[in-house]
Amino acid sequence: MRVPLSWLREYVDLPATETGRDVQAKLIEVGLEVETVEQLGAGLKGPLVVGKVLTIEELEGFKKPIRFCTVDVGTANGTGAPQEIVCGARNFQVGDKVVVVLPGAVLPGDFAIAARKTYGKTSHGMICSGDELGMGDDGSGGIIVLPPEHEAGTDAIELLELVDEVLDIAVTPDRGYALSMRGVARETAIAYGLPLRDPALLDVPAPNSFGYPVKIGDLLGCDRFTARTVTGLQPEARSPIWLQRRLQKVGMRPISLAVDITNYVMMELGQPLHAYDRSRIQGTIGVRRAEQGEKFTTLDGTKRVLDAEDLVITDDRGPIGLAGVMGGANTEIADSETDPQTGQVRGTTEVVVEAAHFDALSIARTARRHKLASEASKRFERGVDPQAAAAAAQRTVDLLVLLAGGSAEAGVTEVIAPTAPRTITMPADHPDKVAGVAYGRETVVRRLQEVGCDVYGQDDLTVTVPSWRPDLAEPNDLAEEVIRLEGYENLPSTLPKPPAGRGLTERQRLHRRVGRALAGAGYVEALSYPFIGEGVFDQLGLDADDTARRVVKLVNPLSDEEPALRTTLLPGLLSALRRNDGRGSHDLALFETGLVFHPQDELKIAGRLPVDRRPTDEEIASLTAALPVQPRHAAVVLAGAREQAGWWGKGRPADWADAVEAARTIAREAGVELIVDQGQYGPWHPGRCAELKVVVDGEIVSVGHAGELHPRVVKALGVPARTCAMELDLDGLEQAGDGALQAPRISTFPVATQDVALVVDKDVPAAVVEYYLSGGAGELLESIRLFDVFEGEQIGEGKKSLAYALRFRAADRTLTVDEASAARDAAVALAAERTGAVLRGA
Repeated sequence: MRVPLSWLREYVDLPATETGRDVQAKLIEVGLEVETVEQLGAGLKGPLVVGKVLTIEELEGFKKPIRFCTVDVGTANGTGAPQEIVCGARNFQVGDKVVVVLPGAVLPGDFAIAARKTYGKTSHGMICSGDELGMGDDGSGGIIVLPPEHEAGTDAIELLELVDEVLDIAVTPDRGYALSMRGVARETAIAYGLPLRDPALLDVPAPNSFGYPVKIGDLLGCDRFTARTVTGLQPEARSPIWLQRRLQKVGMRPISLAVDITNYVMMELGQPLHAYDRSRIQGTIGVRRAEQGEKFTTLDGTKRVLDAEDLVITDDRGPIGLAGVMGGANTEIADSETDPQTGQVRGTTEVVVEAAHFDALSIARTARRHKLASEASKRFERGVDPQAAAAAAQRTVDLLVLLAGGSAEAGVTEVIAPTAPRTITMPADHPDKVAGVAYGRETVVRRLQEVGCDVYGQDDLTVTVPSWRPDLAEPNDLAEEVIRLEGYENLPSTLPKPPAGRGLTERQRLHRRVGRALAGAGYVEALSYPFIGEGVFDQLGLDADDTARRVVKLVNPLSDEEPALRTTLLPGLLSALRRNDGRGSHDLALFETGLVFHPQDELKIAGRLPVDRRPTDEEIASLTAALPVQPRHAAVVLAGAREQAGWWGKGRPADWADAVEAARTIAREAGVELIVDQGQYGPWHPGRCAELKVVVDGEIVSVGHAGELHPRVVKALGVPARTCAMELDLDGLEQAGDGALQAPRISTFPVATQDVALVVDKDVPAAVVEYYLSGGAGELLESIRLFDVFEGEQIGEGKKSLAYALRFRAADRTLTVDEASAARDAAVALAAERTGAVLRGA
């Protein structure tokens, strides 16, 4: 919201010495975000005057049209003689009043004006456009043409209000009242402790039965509708300079008098309005929900297909306006046109003024559905004062009568749905508890009354909320008003004192160890947003009934394309890998640890926790029960070279085994023996996918997958060929662990090594054989390593040979050959029983 300081002074008697910077500081103190203060006319120096065009001579022989003009500037040039000026613009003619800058003046941007010879003539000054004066777009597309009543030689700097200060305020969604001069003026008056001249305090005639007929079919969508009619408008009437300049300063372009007046009143009072050409309305004005698929053309010329939830303004033909967003082209105010034969000016002479109050949520959804954000929708979706509708309509009628020569009809239409004032009951010391400051009852009551509340009671206050503050809904909102007006800077800053002796939990230590281990293995941590679009599940190749497709959707997502919380870490990591690969980093190894989110089987509504005390264990448990299930996962992605080539060797590319080894690295940090089995799931290549399992309470549980991504997934996601990935459930891994990780003991006794070669079917995973060898060998086994895989005619078709090196060691003695052999035989026996393995050569 742009707020000209000159306009603000109309409502608050600010000290004459107050600058825009001073007002900015005051408004920031009461909680408004004033981002900048723009100095209009900075560096501007006259003479800049009104001139009357006396003659125009068209200069020939140049690439573009050039005119040599004589202009009457009164006595501003010191001689009273006509001023000779060369100008290329063509939107003015002899007799027009224009803005002339004379030699010696300086325009914005440090542009000094002097007499100079150009196009064979000497130009003594310049005829100005709005852009050259820093005024912005006035809709003319060229030179400023002033109304004829201004005398030549009049100071144009003062006439056009070129010197001013404009405050640019970033209005947060809960403070819609600040999207108006009235709202900002109220905050300014509070900040300075000065009285407010409320522009909405107008004498408004009572509604009667002979106003323009209006019928509301949806009182929930529109609870108030005021209609006023003005006739006898002069089509040739133009917006006066002061009105155009105020609209330009707040960032709006002047269009026509009737439209400018509705925009002006909207910026003044915060109530959006719309003016219909009465001659184009057929029958009763109505308010209803659109029919599904109904078509309608808005003022911007776009034909829109309406949704059944859209609220529309109608007449007997159908929609004439998209309620609270934009009017329709079929009732648009007509531009004035002059008949070339009779000289008669034609245009709109009768208007119906609409001032209504619409449901904020409905308007917000309509504006987003049609991607049609307007100044009106911006205000309605943040909350508009319903009590200001009648005053805004009256203000619009008054200006139309004053500036367009119209006559206000006596009929006043006002349809109102019955509503009761909103009241909030609050302990008088509630703001004290929230802020930790003893304000006292008198201060609380005074501050609430300053924002427009009516307050009654002693220990318990009954607060009636003003109509322009829909954001005040509960005691905490009232407490915030007291705190911000008393000054956030006055709140004490007290750091909490945690009890001694508490550090990280074992779970937190595990997460940190995992991060350090992966970083030590050459992975780089990448933190991604926890939001996804459901289309990514199709890209990952997940089945239609996969549990990962059940997502928690956000009511207000940051992006409509990613409205859900992630159920897997892979989309974010693969997106980071794709982005880095596209920027020239082709050898990548990324990891992330973070939460994923799964919906509860039963939807529960979380209650609000208190802020003036510690929540009870039951309240915290109730909140936790309503939250999604949030397990912590760890994931890695790899592409390109895993080992770089150099003088030391050829290097090698990353493959599925690296992804599996990353899972083993994480499992070692948890003190868990990871079972690696052949698997097939979603995004992984069916022949290069390992299912990762652990033993929890005697049962084998799957905790993740690792391997090379499927070529279809690689293509769909745009990542490099042969990209590998792994994802692991850290919470499941933690359940399989034995608690705190124990440091290994260094034995002083020698190791006994036994090699064993087993023949198994080709489809038996080596990891499964290794698992049962480890289980059968017992406590003496220190480590096991697969060092050879062989397939050939010697061992038979459909078979393979797996050779393992088993290391045995005792903590208290030197093992004998018999003890090591017995442990080896026990290991082979269990592997043979569970996998059908046979000793090679047996």
